[in-house]
Order: sequence, then structure tokens, then C-alpha cells
Amino acid sequence: MEDSVSAELRVPTAVSEEPASLSASTGAQLTPEELVAKAIAPVKREYLRPPPVRSSGNNVKDAASTGKNDGDNKAAPSSLVKEKKSKRQMKRERRQEQKSTSHLCPEIAKTGDVSSCRYSDKCRFSHDIEAFKSQKPADLDGECPFSGAEQLCPYGLACRFAGTHKEGVPAGSSVSLKKCSEMNGLNKDVQKLLWKNKMKFPKADAKLKELGLLGHGKSKSRVKEEKEDAVSNDSVADRTCCSEVNNDMDADLDIPVEVPEENGQTEGTFSSDESRPLKKPKSMSSENCHSDKIDNGACMIDATISEGHTPIESEVVNDIVLPDSDASLKSHPREKKLIDFRDKLYLAPLTTVGNLPFRRVCKVLGADVTCGEMAMCTNLLQGQASEWALLRRHSSEDLFGVQICGAYPDTVSRAVELIDKECVIDFIDINMGCPIDIVVNKGAGSALLMKPMRMKSVVETASGIVDTPITIKVRTGYFEGKNRIDSLIADIGNWGASAVTVHGRTRQQRYSKLADWEYINRCSSLAPDSLQVIGNGDVFSYADWNRHKVESPKLATCMIARGALIKPWLFTEIKEQRNWDITSGERLNILKNFVHFGLEHWGSDTKGVETTRHFLLEWLSYTCRYIPVGLLDVVPQRLNWRPPSYFGRDDLETLMSSDSAADWIKISEMLLGKVPDAFSFAPKHKSNAYDRAENG
Repeated sequence: MEDSVSAELRVPTAVSEEPASLSASTGAQLTPEELVAKAIAPVKREYLRPPPVRSSGNNVKDAASTGKNDGDNKAAPSSLVKEKKSKRQMKRERRQEQKSTSHLCPEIAKTGDVSSCRYSDKCRFSHDIEAFKSQKPADLDGECPFSGAEQLCPYGLACRFAGTHKEGVPAGSSVSLKKCSEMNGLNKDVQKLLWKNKMKFPKADAKLKELGLLGHGKSKSRVKEEKEDAVSNDSVADRTCCSEVNNDMDADLDIPVEVPEENGQTEGTFSSDESRPLKKPKSMSSENCHSDKIDNGACMIDATISEGHTPIESEVVNDIVLPDSDASLKSHPREKKLIDFRDKLYLAPLTTVGNLPFRRVCKVLGADVTCGEMAMCTNLLQGQASEWALLRRHSSEDLFGVQICGAYPDTVSRAVELIDKECVIDFIDINMGCPIDIVVNKGAGSALLMKPMRMKSVVETASGIVDTPITIKVRTGYFEGKNRIDSLIADIGNWGASAVTVHGRTRQQRYSKLADWEYINRCSSLAPDSLQVIGNGDVFSYADWNRHKVESPKLATCMIARGALIKPWLFTEIKEQRNWDITSGERLNILKNFVHFGLEHWGSDTKGVETTRHFLLEWLSYTCRYIPVGLLDVVPQRLNWRPPSYFGRDDLETLMSSDSAADWIKISEMLLGKVPDAFSFAPKHKSNAYDRAENG
């Protein structure tokens, strides 16, 4: 591998174009202190070089680059404009593609026997083994990632390392695609219930009713009567005053009502995440509900489920839920299972790049706590497999949580109850700081910072139905100069949260300024002892970590986000208290580990290889911002420094410092072979866009 790597090295097409105007000549005239004051990385003069010249003057060409000559790149921007297709057309094209010889039936690929597919001619995949072999890309260098496993490779003939399979693919063998080292997969029966809106949420509904966020509901006869009235456009005139209040509240909340299945109709629907404001009726209060529960336990719905109860409900479900025998036996929030974040290295939930293989890399390098990518509650409740994939956990993640995002208490609480039943997790984090527009416009993420009462309702309902610790992640506020979180810190612990992560920026700031750690320290000092405060923002060295811990003794720990994307060995530096002058070869070995973990997770067939390549390229769009310690006049590197144009100490280090997508593709080809024809890549998150949202 080392020989092939050195043979493929080329001089990068470009390095750090944006700060180029500030580099070479300017950098040679300024002292390191003056460069630091201007947020320019003080690279040693012997490594500086003139900035490269680009004809296009922007990054669009490189973003779509395929690693070919400039003549091919000139047509790239127009190729980025894709024709908008309907869902039906896209589905038809997928079906046709699956039937092509390049998509061999998975069952036949595993067994090597054409007769092993139970669907026979009705199978949507190809059964032509010889045609598949004739067009299959050449095998990649190295061994199959499943070669060390007890079972055979689950991809069989389709594996891009099929030549290294020692035992071959015996006929009639049955190999499961499920990997024993990964957990939290979506059960098919549960998914079907979610698709049909038949999943029951007794704990969430009981807690919502207790807090006055859920009406008493309507009887089946009333629902049937109203459906008939809706068809005939007649109105019900004999409603009592009490039922009018309850019905108005139900309409305002858009609460789903369970109905028996008749004539193909399903038993209920989920509430929409984009619709209604959540209001509490004036005649009810949480205090009254709480006192009613103590005085008359038989009137309240029990939110607990017996130990042996299966999470998969049958289609015919008894509507009667037995009340708790003694409401006073319910555990107080402070008696719930606790999790200690103090002094632990916490890898933040990172959109797109914080996938399972990346988290495994960080675990190897010293991370203590990991958290899955942000998942939308509505998508989870709809049974979307792509959203549930964000909850996957590897067995090496010994302290693992998932992060969810929702706008309303009913949506969040039902998602929490579902995750608690179906997944093996240590904590659930609720995102209340995501700044991206598509989330904020739905009332979730940072939008909740402007609605403290809804924040309270979300946390209270979520923490009141599960023993799993509930944490929240917030920003300092929504607008600059209007910090609001410090006024809520004392209350968040009383709502039921075990910890709160404070990102030291407002939603309006995005990433345009450095994190405000003075404000984070003030929040930690205001927090009660029962609430752990975690700081987040611009931790990029062990010195940053030490400084924040010294300045705020009450701070539980620091969350590491972009710093881990740029240099995942930051966890090692903090544990060993040193600035690691890592070599290009050591960095390449880290990328090799990621590729190996990616092929295990996404698959070793062609689709899995290209998926691994895609996420590798997304990660390389961040790692190019790292400047080796041995090249700097001032150590350590700060997260906001713009690197000038420079040479590395060897060709590989120079290649890794390039901000050109064409050079990232070259690195991927060292590890995953040549890219397919007409391959293009545009990073989802621009690594040099400090004013853009990179994660929640």
C-alpha cells in the first residue's frame, strides 16, 4: 500500500485559495504575532509558497472536479444543474437500475446459486451471474473487511475483495447481513406499525395528559359520528360545554385519536411537526393535574409498562390502560438513572460526518462519550429507515447517546418513548440549538430558544416518561445581544434534564465569531448542583481544554465538535497533554481505519465502496484545514486561523493540505481505487465557511 501511495502522489492543484491574498508575500513581511492578530496561521517562512492561480477564481470548479484535467473541469458547473424529477420517475429509474446486470440479487451473490432466490423470475434484481462478473469493476487491493469475522462475507460475489475470500461462497449458505457488533437497528414489525400509524405510546400520552398538554380524547362513537358529519357537512349540535372545551383543545393540538380498523382505515395518525402551537387550556394547570393524580389515581392513565411487555403492539389493542396501583411509587426525576459527564472527552453529534465509522475512529483515538447524528422526531415516528440509521451504535461505543430534534412536546415524547423501547442507549439528547433554516422554520432547534414555556413542556414530558437520562443542547440565544439561556439554567434541572450543553454562540452568529466562553462559564456558575453544564465551542488543543476547565471549576466537561473533524487525534492530545506533531503517514493510517470501518458498516460491494468514498470525501473537506505542528511558528493552531499557501514536509503532507476537491479524490483513490466514470463531488458542508452552519 505504501508503494502505491507514493506512486500516486501528485502536486496538489491548489492549497488554501481564499487566504492566498494574505499569504506568501504578506506573510513573509509580518511577524508571527502580527499574523496571529490577523487570524492568519503563522507558518514558517521556509514552507511558504506563492499562491496557486485558478482560472475560475472560485471553488465551484474544484467542488465538482473528478480529478481529471482542467478541460474536463470547465464543464462541471453546468453539470451540477440537475433536472428535477418526480418521485414516480425516480422510482421507475431505480427499478430499471436494479434490474440491470450491475445489480445482482443479494441472495444469489451470497450463495452463488441461481435457484437460491425465493422470488425467482419475479425478483427485482438481476440473476445473470456471468453478465454481472463481466461488468463488475476490478477487485480492490487489500483484504475483505469481513475476513477476520467468524461468518463468511455477507456480500459474496458482489464483494470488491472477492478474490481474497479463502473459503469461496459455498452453495446454499445462508449469511445474515446483520452485524453482531452493531445495535439499534429498526425492527421490521415496528416499522410496519409506524407506517400504518398503529404504534401505541401509553407513557407519552399519559404524561401529556398529566401536564395538561393532551385532551381527554374522544370516544370511538364520537369519532365515528364526527367522520359521518364531516362527509355530510352537518355539524353536531348536542355537545356539552365540557366536551366543547376538550374538542377545541384537541383540534388546536391536532392530537391523534385511536380508532379501530374499519374498512381499511388505520387506527390513528401522528401529529404533524409543522402545524399547531401547543397551548394549555386555561381551566387546567400542571399543578391541578398533579394533585388530581395523587388524590385519585384511578382517574389517571398509567404511564408504566410491565417488564415483559413487548414493544410491538398487536393490531387489536385494548383501549383500557390500567391505572397505577399507587401513584406515589413513581420515581422522582432526581431518583432516575444518572450519567456522569465530568472530565470525560465528549464527541459532539455532527451532521453527515459524525457517522458510525467516524465515531469508531474517535473511540480508538481516545473519545469517552459519543453521540449519534441529529435525527428528526417526525421522521422517526414515520418509520423512515434512513433516519433510524442515525441511531445505530457500535459495540465499542461504551457511553453512547442519540440526539433528536422536534418542535412540540407530543412529537418529542413519543419519539423518546419509542427510542427507549427499541434502542440500547445511555442518554437521549434533545437539540434546541440547531441553526439551519429548514429546522428552525419548523419551530425546532434554535427556534425553541424564543419559547421557554415550550422548552419546559418538551423537557418535562420527555424526562417524565423514561428512566434514561435526558440532556439538551442549546445556544446562548437566538439573536445577538439577547442571551436568554442564563435566565433558564436554574430551571432546566427542575424540568428533569440531567445535563445541558451550551454552545457559546447565538443562532444569528452561526460560526462567524469565536465562542463566548465567558458566557458559558456564567451559565455553569448559575446551574444547580444537580445539573451538569457542558461547554461547546472552538476546543482545538489540550491547552484550550485545560483553560476552560480551570476558568470554570463547575463546568462538567467540554464537548468537541469541529476540532475532532479537523484533527480527530485531539482526544489523544488531551489525554496525553501534548501537541502531537503527527506525520502524514500516521494521518493516512487513520484514514485507512475509517475506510475499513466504513466498508464494515456500509458494505464491501460497489455500493458500499462508493458510500464509504462519499463520506471520506466529506471528512477530507475538514481535515485539509489542519496545519502540522512542525510547520508553525506559534503552537498550538487556533480554530479560526486561515492557512496561507504552503508546502508540507513531504508530498503526502502537501496533498493533504489542499482544499481542492480534486486532491481529496486522489486521496480516496489511494484507499478505495479509481472513482467511477463521470464521478463528481461537492462537499455538503464547506469547511472554510465560518458563517455557515456545520452541525447542530
